[in-house]
Amino acid sequence: MKPNNHNLIMEDVIAFLGKVPPFQFLEEENLQAVARNLSMEFYPRGMVILKQDGLPSDSLRIIKKGGVKVSMTSEDGDEVVIDYRGEGDTFGFLSMVGKDRIRSNVVAVEDTICYLLGQEMVLKLLDSNLVFTEYFLKSHITKYIDRTYREMQDKSMFYGGSDRLLFTTRVGDMAIKDVVSTGEDTPIREAAQIMTENRISSLIIVDRNDLPAGIVTDRDLREKVVARGRSVQEPVKGIMTTTLIRVDARDYCFEAVLRMLKYNIHHIMVIKDGRLFGVVTNHDLMLLQGTSPLSLTKDIESQQTIEGLVPVSKKINNIVGLLLKEGGKASNITKVITEINDRLVRKVIEVVERKMGRPPLAFCWIVFGSEGRKEQTFKTDQDNALVYADPTTEAEAETARKYFASFAGQVRDGLLQCGFPPCPANYMASNPQWNQPVRTWKKYFSTWVATPTAEAVLNSVAFFDFRPMCGDALLAEQLRDHLHAVLQDQKVFLGYLANMAIKNSPPIGFLKSFVVEKGGEHKDELNLKIKGIAPLVDILRLFALERGVRETSTLERLEVLRTKHTIVQEYADDLEQAFEFIMLLRIHHQYAQISSGETPDNFINPNRLSNLEKRSIKEAFQLVAKIQDTIIERYKSLIW
Repeated sequence: MKPNNHNLIMEDVIAFLGKVPPFQFLEEENLQAVARNLSMEFYPRGMVILKQDGLPSDSLRIIKKGGVKVSMTSEDGDEVVIDYRGEGDTFGFLSMVGKDRIRSNVVAVEDTICYLLGQEMVLKLLDSNLVFTEYFLKSHITKYIDRTYREMQDKSMFYGGSDRLLFTTRVGDMAIKDVVSTGEDTPIREAAQIMTENRISSLIIVDRNDLPAGIVTDRDLREKVVARGRSVQEPVKGIMTTTLIRVDARDYCFEAVLRMLKYNIHHIMVIKDGRLFGVVTNHDLMLLQGTSPLSLTKDIESQQTIEGLVPVSKKINNIVGLLLKEGGKASNITKVITEINDRLVRKVIEVVERKMGRPPLAFCWIVFGSEGRKEQTFKTDQDNALVYADPTTEAEAETARKYFASFAGQVRDGLLQCGFPPCPANYMASNPQWNQPVRTWKKYFSTWVATPTAEAVLNSVAFFDFRPMCGDALLAEQLRDHLHAVLQDQKVFLGYLANMAIKNSPPIGFLKSFVVEKGGEHKDELNLKIKGIAPLVDILRLFALERGVRETSTLERLEVLRTKHTIVQEYADDLEQAFEFIMLLRIHHQYAQISSGETPDNFINPNRLSNLEKRSIKEAFQLVAKIQDTIIERYKSLIW
């Protein structure tokens, strides 16, 4: 094709480039200039387009149709396949720009048509377009992801109606700056008078150096003074909350929401340059958003019966919609939903415990699976178990068995009423097998690690993501300590986990095409949970157990492993972006289904994704495949 060809052809070329990164990011004027400078070549199947050690390439080639194999010939003469590239992919860049010999063979694996863009035009674009330069100089998923998110937001109906204030407004801009404070030795009566006169619901308590030492709220006056008959002449420091939860003035409001959710507080101090800057309240955040996850947790806390919790629990999905509109990342959404769901589960347990009376022994309600990893989005199956203190007599053991069996059954039913379906595999505390004293749990873990049968490995990957939800967290910590002790030098067991981590290969086939379901209800679709998220979870769990990391969330494990694991050190940013992207794609898909009255699932049709989304998810899958290869190399004597 020569420059100045027919307008219709030009339009076709521009339309094609407009969907292909990095050309799709160019201004219209530049895109037209590129189109005018293109030529086109046809390569029949089997033709060697570029040859290793040959002269430098004179053009950047953009595959319009067909596909190529990129490979190298080793010193032993063996062919090492590096990549397959298909429509929209490019090749020949490094050789052309570096004017260096060609480092690999590129062969057409089917009849292939390429656009060719000459060196002069490519260098001009590199000089004048940062996005074009970044595309070729950054080699990981990070080069796509921000733009992919923007494209997702732009095309989505869920992003339109909000100013996205939660993730763009700094806490310092929201804080009440005329903070009223008083000294630690002020009598309670005087402190209450100050609050009344200033019509405020909280009072900052400062020490002798005028630095914040605590906070007193109207709730403290009710619960610690009036309800307990405490003298109002006592110093106010006796009732202040000294565990100072604070945010920095530069933090976004989302951070304030998250901390207030986590610590169940309605006021939070704002610090700037180490000094008290202001206070933000739940009321301020509600004014910002019109609604707030905090108001939902307040509703949960005010309920005293399971029946009262049912209507409140139905509002949780709305929070996902709110956070999507705010432009929240997947991790932001799952953090908030985890805090709210945790509050709901604890409330159900509290109601049941109040009804049944004091338990005979200390206990800890633990959760695992996505709940244990804090990666819930919409309500998923119940995955829970119960650990209780070791009984010292048979009579005590019998009493505990009866109590906790009834207790777990009632909690299961309460959670069911609140929309958490039972686990189909019966991984629930209501199953006597998963409702045991600490010593039995320790024995389970020791046996699974020492004798890794298929069932033991399955149980391990489920339960080893456990975290305490309610009750005596020390019991769960004892169990975690035991787990890490028994895992010491258990290379064979880790080998079984390594096999599991590599068996679930990413759904990318020949020429990077998606491997989709061949038939049935989800024909031509792929399962984002099983094929996208699960391999990443399995990989990070394996690495975490290798290094004795106690965190259970995939992203928290990743954060800790950045400095502890060589593979993670190399790929940490890409792994984080891949996990965030696939998870957000899943949340977006499920929320759309729920909004349409459908039951949410994990299946998407890749043909409905934009080119940029396809590229991003393919890069994520390729990253998984690359790390699976390193695991195979690392555990090669134990891989079967």
